[in-house]
Amino acid sequence: MTDPTEDQLAALGTAFEAFARRYKLAAAMRTERPLAELDKAVLLYVADHAGCGPTDVARFLDVPTTTLSSATDRLVRRGFLRRDRIEADRRAVALTLTEAGAAYAQAQVEAYRQMYMLMLLRLSPEERDRFIAMITKIVYNDG
Repeated sequence: MTDPTEDQLAALGTAFEAFARRYKLAAAMRTERPLAELDKAVLLYVADHAGCGPTDVARFLDVPTTTLSSATDRLVRRGFLRRDRIEADRRAVALTLTEAGAAYAQAQVEAYRQMYMLMLLRLSPEERDRFIAMITKIVYNDG
């Protein structure tokens, strides 16, 4: 396999910049202050793994536990996340979403779904499958 050309690199950069501008989530249109990307990722992980521990989230997101601690602090202050002590081990913490956190997470999931729909509607069914396969290969190819 040959290396990508300079023209291909430039074209990809231009396409990604346009892509990022076109498919920004609706968070910019919200009236409240939007969450940082890390905070959204934490919220979405906890939404799918209620009662998980901070170490679980840090491991999944591949961030240091101190970074995760700052994110959970912000989410607790915003009223989106609760830290509950586990009775069997008072040193351990279980993370759960508040009602406001669950609503925010659901709104994010729906915003992503709408964005994916807009993206895939532009492609034929065969193109969709190829596009998803290529993105998957880029993301998960370790070699």
